[in-house]
Amino acid sequence: MGSRDDFDGFSIELFRDEEEEWLAHFEEIPTVSAFGSSPEEALEELKEAWAAMKESYTSRNEPVPIAPAKKDYSGQFNVRIDRRIHRALAVEASQAGISLNALVAQKLSLSTKSLTKHIF
Repeated sequence: MGSRDDFDGFSIELFRDEEEEWLAHFEEIPTVSAFGSSPEEALEELKEAWAAMKESYTSRNEPVPIAPAKKDYSGQFNVRIDRRIHRALAVEASQAGISLNALVAQKLSLSTKSLTKHIF
């Protein structure tokens, strides 16, 4: 079965489709996917698809995509939002006795957890 290293650090989602086939794909590049009759088979097929994709990039002298997990992140980013939402968040943070940054970090953390399924 493939390991995370086989996929250069990309996150893999693995699930059964409506036809009871197993589908494996990169969360960051959903167009790289493979099917199989078992999870192991789908992952092996995905491993082959990724190898072919990397070869294609290399043959065209294009950079191979880098997994977000392999990049360095500062933990800091700026987002512009509607001032009414900003105010509502600030009020909620104040009522909870926490900073606006802490409140938004909590909300993002909860949102991210609900989005993840099966990540390898």
